[in-house]
Parts: sequence; C-alpha cells; structure tokens
Amino acid sequence: MTSAPETDGARGTPYGRDAPAVERGPAPVEASPLAEALPTMQLLRHLDTGPRGLTERAAEERLARFGENTLPEWHTASWPRRFVRSLRDPFTAVLFCLALVSATVTAWGTAGVILTLVVVSCVLRSSGEYRADRSMAALRELVATTATVLRRTERDAPARDREIPVGLLVPGDVVRLGPGDLVPADVRLLKATGLTVHQAALTGESAPVARHPVDAPEPPGAGVFDQPQMCFQGSSVASGSATAVVVATGPRTRFATAHGGTGRRAASAFDRSVHRVSWLLVRFMLLTPPLVLMAGAALRGRGLETLPFAVAVAVGLTPEMLPVIVTTCLARGASLLARDHGVIVKRLPALHDLGAIDVLCLDKTGTLTQDRPVLHRALDADGRDAPEVLRWAAVNSWWTLHLADLPVPDALDEALLDAVDESVPTSYDGVAALPFDPVRRLATAVVRSPGRLGVHTIVVKGAVEDVLQRCALPDEERDRLRALAARETAGGLRLLAVATAERPARHRDWTPADERGLDFRGFVALRDALAPTAADALAGLTRHGLAVKVLTGDHPGTGVRVCRDLGLAPGAVLTADDIDALTDAELAGAARRTTVFARCTPAHKARVVAALRAGGHTTGFLGDGVNDLPALHAADVGICPRDAVDVVRDSADAVLAEKDLTAIDHAISAGRHSSGNIATYLRITLSSNLGNVIAMLAAGLLLPFLPMLPAQVLVQNLFFDAAQLAFAYDRPPRSALRRPTELLPRALLRFITGFGLLNAVADLATFAVLALAGHTAGSGEAAFHAGWFTENLLTQALVMVLLRTGRSAAEGRAPSPVRWAAAALAAIGVLFPLTPLGPALDMAALPPAYYLLLTAVLTLYALALLAARARHERSLRNG
Repeated sequence: MTSAPETDGARGTPYGRDAPAVERGPAPVEASPLAEALPTMQLLRHLDTGPRGLTERAAEERLARFGENTLPEWHTASWPRRFVRSLRDPFTAVLFCLALVSATVTAWGTAGVILTLVVVSCVLRSSGEYRADRSMAALRELVATTATVLRRTERDAPARDREIPVGLLVPGDVVRLGPGDLVPADVRLLKATGLTVHQAALTGESAPVARHPVDAPEPPGAGVFDQPQMCFQGSSVASGSATAVVVATGPRTRFATAHGGTGRRAASAFDRSVHRVSWLLVRFMLLTPPLVLMAGAALRGRGLETLPFAVAVAVGLTPEMLPVIVTTCLARGASLLARDHGVIVKRLPALHDLGAIDVLCLDKTGTLTQDRPVLHRALDADGRDAPEVLRWAAVNSWWTLHLADLPVPDALDEALLDAVDESVPTSYDGVAALPFDPVRRLATAVVRSPGRLGVHTIVVKGAVEDVLQRCALPDEERDRLRALAARETAGGLRLLAVATAERPARHRDWTPADERGLDFRGFVALRDALAPTAADALAGLTRHGLAVKVLTGDHPGTGVRVCRDLGLAPGAVLTADDIDALTDAELAGAARRTTVFARCTPAHKARVVAALRAGGHTTGFLGDGVNDLPALHAADVGICPRDAVDVVRDSADAVLAEKDLTAIDHAISAGRHSSGNIATYLRITLSSNLGNVIAMLAAGLLLPFLPMLPAQVLVQNLFFDAAQLAFAYDRPPRSALRRPTELLPRALLRFITGFGLLNAVADLATFAVLALAGHTAGSGEAAFHAGWFTENLLTQALVMVLLRTGRSAAEGRAPSPVRWAAAALAAIGVLFPLTPLGPALDMAALPPAYYLLLTAVLTLYALALLAARARHERSLRNG
C-alpha cells in the first residue's frame, strides 16, 4: 500500500502560523462524500493529516475552528417558560376570554374565579412537565467519554497514544479502536484487524457487521452505512481493532445530522382532540349570550342588564374545570407510571396519546427479540438433524476464540458454545487458528483429535458461499446445497456452513491457502432469541385493541419467523421495494392490512407510520437508534428505552426503563385510564351544563324575574366544579381499557345533546313543582332560587353517579371518590339554602312538600337516566 502523506497541520497547513502562505494547504472538509469516495492517501491529504496524527498545536486550532465534538445541545425549558406555554392551551384561552368579558361587565367574582382556575391549571401542567424534564436530564449520557488518539508535541516528535475527552477530537485526528469502544466520531479506517462493529443504533441491524479499509472505494451506492471502510458515531466495536482518521465531528456527523433533519412534528391525537372539542365549546358559548340577550329584550323588555346573567350562563355551559381536570389526570397518571413501572412521560399530553394509540409500530431487534442469536438446529447435507455438525462448529468457535486472542466471543460463536457442553470442544487439543476475516468471511481452527497422533484436523466455519467454494464438491452438489441453504434462510434463519479436512501434522504456520479441498459437513442454523416477555406483552396489547406492525431492516423471512414464534399472524410482507412502488394513498390501505415491513430504511419506516396516520390511525413508534428518528417524529407518540441513543431520548415523548413491551402495555393502560376519566368528566359536565342552560333559557322566557342570579350560578358552578375533581382520581372499569380513547366531537355532541335534553326536562319539571307550590312571584323569588339551586346540585350528583363511565353494577359497588364527591354535592344542595349563607345569596328555606315532590321528580329522572344509559351502551356495542 502506498504510504500516506506526512503533513501534520503544523507546517504546510492553514494552521501553521510560521509557514509561508504559499505552502498552506486546503482546510479540512467534514461530512463530505469525499470521506467515503477518495482513495486513502488523497483523503489524508484532503484532511491535511497523516498516519501519525496531528500536532497538539494543530489540534487546538482546529478545535477553535470546528468546535467541540458534541451533539447539538438540548436545553430543558425553564418552569416560567413552560407556564407561559401552557397559557396557549385552547381550553385555557377560552376561559381567559370569558374572564375578560366578565370583567368588562363588572362581574368581578366570576372573573376572579375563572382566572384562579386558569392559574391553577397552568401551574399543575408546567410543574408536571418540568419534573419530567428533570428526570430526563438525569438519563442523558455522553455517546462516549474518552478516546485514544495519536498526537505529537512537535512536527518531528514521535506520535504517542493519548487518552483525551471525546469532545476534544477534531477532523484529521487519528484514533485507535478496540473491543467495546464506542466510535467517538465519523471515521475512515486506515488499518483494521478482524474488526466488526455493532451499528444497531444507526441501522437497526442486530448482528455486528465487518469493517475493513478500502484504499480506493467506489462512490456510495447502496447506502453510506454499508461502506466497509467507514465507522460512524453511535456504533461500537464488537471485536477486532483498528486505526482510523476522523472525518466528521460534532453536529456534522451522520449521527447528529439524522437528528437535526427530522423537522417539526405534526399535531398529535391530543392536539387534534383538544382542537375539535374547543371549537365545539366556542360555538356554544358564542351562541348562548346573544340568545339570552335577544330573548330577554324581546319578551321581557330587558336590555343590557341581563348581560351579567348571559355571561354567567355562558360560564355555566363551559367546563371551566377542564384544564385542571385534564392536567391533574395526566400528571397523576404520569407520576404513578413513573413510580410503579419506570416509564417517564416527558410531555403530559403524550399520556393521553398513549391511551389513544390503536397501532403500535416497532422494530424487531431488541423488542420482540433479544440482541443475540440462539441455535435453532444443526443439519447435514441432506437437511437432517446432525449433532456432529454442531460439535465441529463448537470446536471451531472455542479454539478460534482462545488461540486467536480474541477478547470476547462473537455473538454467533457464543450461541454455538452455549448450545454444547464445555467438555465437547475441550476434548480436542488446539494447534492454530485463523480468526474471522471480513474478506475471507471464514474462521478456521486447527486441532488434534484425541488418540490421533500425526494428524491435524482443519475445521472451517463461515458464510455458506465462501465455505462451499473451498469444498471438494461437484458443481451439481454445490448448487443443491446452495438451494438447501436458500430454503432455510428464507424461513428466517441465519446459516453458517461447516467443513473439515485432515492434514499431516506439521510445525510451519497454517495459512488461508490451506483452506482448500475441504469435506463439507453441514450447516448450523441460528435464529434471533425471543424476548422473554414479548409473547405475553403482545397478547396484552391485542386485548387492548392494538394492531402491532413490525418495521425491520432484516430479511422478510426473519420478521415472519419471529411473528409466528410469538403467535402474531404475519400475513403478507411488504419490502422496501414494494413500499417504493406504492403511492401514499395505496400505502395507507396496504399498511392497514400488513404486519411485517422488511428491508426498511429510516425513510421507509417514517413513510409507513405517516401512511397509517393518514389512514385515521393513532400511531405509536418504539425505537432506540438514530435510524428510528424519522419514524419517531412521524408518529403520534414516540417511545424509546432509557438506553436509547441520546438524540432519540431527547426526541421521544415517553421513555421506558427497559426495552420491554410489557412497560408499553402499562403505559397504554395508564393513558386510557387518564383519558377515560377526562372523557367521563366532559360527557357528564357538558350534558349537565347544557340541560341547565336550556332550562334557564326557557324559565327566563316564562318568568318575570331571572331564574337564577349570576352569583347563584357562579356558586353552583363552584360546588359542581369542586366535586368534579374526583374524576381525576376515579378508577374506570376494565372495559374502558379495552379500546383506544379519543375525544370525537360528533360522538360527544350526540351524548351531551341526548342527556342534556333529559336533564333539561328534569329542571323544567322542577319549575312546574315550584309553580304548583306558588313560589313564582313576589317574595317567592328567593324560594324559587333556592329550590332550583337545590334541584340542580341534586341532579348533577345523580348524573355523576349514574353516568360514570358506564360502570356495571358489580364494579359500581367498589368505593369510589366520585361517589363520595356526589354525596357531598347532594348534601350541599340540600343544606346550603338553610345556612346563613343562603339569605346572603337571596335564597330562602323551602317547605317540606317541595322535598317530597322533588324526590318524585328525581326518582323519575334517575330511571330515565338508567334507561338512556342502557340504550347508549347498546348502540356502542352494536356500532
């Protein structure tokens, strides 16, 4: 190989202060296709470096120019900033506008209460998200801490190995890599011995890939991560050693570029639900005050004096506790999830999105399978089970490991050694070993069999094609064995071929030239080890109504086998080529029917997730590598384990303690728990409020006075709102966890309209009771106000109990905070007018006859509620 140039960045470079200008070379270039395409010598000249590395002076000047070798900084938003952001919530904005209107008409009490609710909601939300951010900050780790680099004090001084912080690496540095090292930057290999790297964080591949220097590579074709001469930040050395030159650092690495180009995420399921429901409420609220004003002016000659009452009615229609309830539900759910299952929800609305997921997309490696292979079977040339083949394969693995001074066994060798007793390979005496070479794609051990003096046995194990080429076989037999291997690999297995040969004992070295004229023994087939909890977790996700999609970069057969082993029907498989051939609309339909997507690049994964969302699904994506970032951003909810790469943890919405589907099952349950309570609150509150508004409008048209004073409406709402806090601590039934939860405006509108009209009928029946009792005029106004105040709180208490998530009778017997809150609300409704505070709010005591008539009205109302609820549940089951 031609020697590399000896320029060093001190003289003949743009960094040598004392060098003449004419001697200065070009500035080093980072993250360019030249790093992969140039011959080695030209690349070193382009980077203005050499095999002995840089001088300290040159390294310092390059550090000042290019900056530290760190990823783009991630900042935790401060608590005040989060508080300001929470004010932009649509529900909060609606309440804030109502507070301004109330203040405009000098309804200071109403305005004060609403603003208090806004502040409480924003404090709860910003505090919960700030705590999640602090937990995430504790999980952040550097990609690597130190690196071994060649540096010189002066141009002519000898190069020495130095251990320096990774952040101080610069382009042109020459680094050494060994087993277990994290690749500290994007590097081009100069020398390598048996080098294999794990790059699952970049590509999703579970098996280590071979890397070796190429002096004059071809331009990138299949993909930059497939270039054998390149190693990238985010990967780690599995075996072997290497010397490499740094070509890109910091934000210019492929690792950082993949994170930076993901763009802004689309609106999540929570954002969409909030938007829909907010506009529904806004329409109601904008319509109510004009109706009240026009009706009062037309029928009773009242003018702007009814404006405070109109605002109070609008406030009565609004679920002003919604921001507090939503934030409390989500914050409590996120806290319990972190405490009990180690799942950190970084963004509180993401907990709602977890509950709304109906499609979960994930990679196979490390989720459904472990990051290691296991032996499936050993077979001979005829496809029959052959323990003898496994024995020879284990002998090869054992003595290659020990005689070649490999620090740790390869994952495939480890799987073979785990499958046999240790006494099997140690019964042979090791003579020599030729370790795996990425060019030969073979590993060879030379052993002495017990009792066979003067004879050595060569045991060769490696890639099927490379072993078959070295076997003494007729072409027909070799073709037959290739077809047998193809059938096995199509079933998702990874095959290694095994061959042996006997040679006379000798003292001279064994070389690859001796790997000829071999006797074919058979194949060893390996498969990915299944994750211990994967099968049970998939069954749990299925019970929760989730469809699981497997997006993998592996062979289609591998994905199909894993699905079948876990009891997941794989169906037809879509490969990357199939995806490329489909339009977005066609892919949306195909993605709904497909379970396994194979040979996927990061762009394919993101496109599949986007197609599922376009088809109306709420999607979650579980990933841990840089290759997963586009899909993570395309999903409604991005999920990653805590040992994911740094940029993925920053981008994810939820972080798992471990890469375990069981934790996702718990997170989805917690999300549906919180979302179910929010939906129950909305249904009950809006239906009750709508009924009250309709009744007040009707009564206002029939009565010569206001049916309720603005202050009475406000106090009634405060009591009802306080009771509704119990929904944040409710326990929904198991049936509420069986399907995704999402706030759909049409379904919500049908519910609140139906039950709101029923509530309005009960209110108007109470009006009739009060009319019969003679409390509709003169001094009876105070009694009328008290009677309607009591009836409203009692009917709201009934609604809280009877419409609470549609619980069955058996489940309803369990103690519940909602039942206690409803009982307290009913007691307040009965007792408040009798207290000294009653007359202060223009309410008088009621005669006993009223309570008897009211009991009859409430009994009929309860029966009607139960009948309407049963009909509603039947329509849900049939729909």
